[in-house]
Amino acid sequence: MPVVARDLDALGGYTWAFNAYVTASLLAMVIGGLWSDAAGPRGPLITGVVSLCVGAGIAGAAVDLWTLVVGRALQGVGGGLIIVAVYVLIARAYPVSLRPKAFSVLSAAWIVPSLVGPVIAGWLSDNLTWRAVFWLVPIFVIPPVLLLFPRLSTHQGGTPHASARRRLIAGILATIALLAIQDGVLRLSAMGSAEAALGFVLLIAAVRQLVPPGSLTFRRGLPTSVMMRGVIASAYFSAEVFVPLALIETRGITTTQAGLILATSAALWAAGSYAQSRLPGDTDRSSATRVGAGIVALCLMTLPLSVLTDLPPWIAAISWAVGAFGMGLAIPSVSVQVMRLSPPADLGVNSASIQIIDSVLSVVIIALLGVGYAMAVASGGATAMTFVLLWLGSACVALAGVAVAGRMRPSLSR
Repeated sequence: MPVVARDLDALGGYTWAFNAYVTASLLAMVIGGLWSDAAGPRGPLITGVVSLCVGAGIAGAAVDLWTLVVGRALQGVGGGLIIVAVYVLIARAYPVSLRPKAFSVLSAAWIVPSLVGPVIAGWLSDNLTWRAVFWLVPIFVIPPVLLLFPRLSTHQGGTPHASARRRLIAGILATIALLAIQDGVLRLSAMGSAEAALGFVLLIAAVRQLVPPGSLTFRRGLPTSVMMRGVIASAYFSAEVFVPLALIETRGITTTQAGLILATSAALWAAGSYAQSRLPGDTDRSSATRVGAGIVALCLMTLPLSVLTDLPPWIAAISWAVGAFGMGLAIPSVSVQVMRLSPPADLGVNSASIQIIDSVLSVVIIALLGVGYAMAVASGGATAMTFVLLWLGSACVALAGVAVAGRMRPSLSR
């Protein structure tokens, strides 16, 4: 993305490339959850793959920031539909006792892509063109879907959710709100601040309709379990947005080297996921989630060593790998806890809820951090201290997760 932003002369709008994907995926998750509950995961999965591939083609052909944003948004639609469909498929296909292992396998499926993807993307950007990174997506996406398709017919059926219309309207409003927040904060003006503030108000009203009652106040049990997904994910991924950019801008490493630093995290993410899979499926996951959030916070608080000291820049790989272990421990634990506390009729909407709050908080935190970065660019350029402050902001979010993780338990007696 640093290469894309420079080529398209869009460093000031750098975070749009990330938030366009996440914002579009939110509405897709709402639709995917309702669609999966009513008719099964096959339709959302196939539609998601088509949208992902088309979006990748458009992004790869972009000649300006806004064409890239459209392509990334279509990719987000595809990603949102796919991930909810996969979660619902796991919930329907596996008994409670096997779900921790199923989610562990799902996390392990990221190992090879995470090991080779960033490195290949960096090499292509350095030696050929960044456009190839997008254009290669269909080659990797389509074959596994063709293998999965014959088995999807055994997991169809269901009934439309009673709140379908209300949730759909709320999803549309939340998407508009997130776009307003992202656009407003990057304007760096009074008008932009007003736009962002209205977006926040609209967002809170809309999200209340998309998550279990009491989620925004961290009510015990299912509500806090859903919120923890967004808290931990937003802390980690808001920092990740700036890791390659910081190392390229302040330490002068190549895009390939930056990709290699991110790639080192894959194995430890899988290790963390494997560790949580050893817990019984009906075990409370609040402690495992708290430990994971604490490890993520430690990662984010040590990242500044890579830009403030004379240590080699690859020291960031150690921090990032440690954080990945925490994510592997926490993210599947949250999913297992949400499934464990969800009535069967709400598996689809609650699967969507954890993805939605992931998207919402990630966009909000990335947008807020993006203000700091955009101000630095407007003032002459980002420095090492700019990135340090951004990472410490993400660390504060992770520490908040440590503080509230205990509320994932439905009651003090359980």
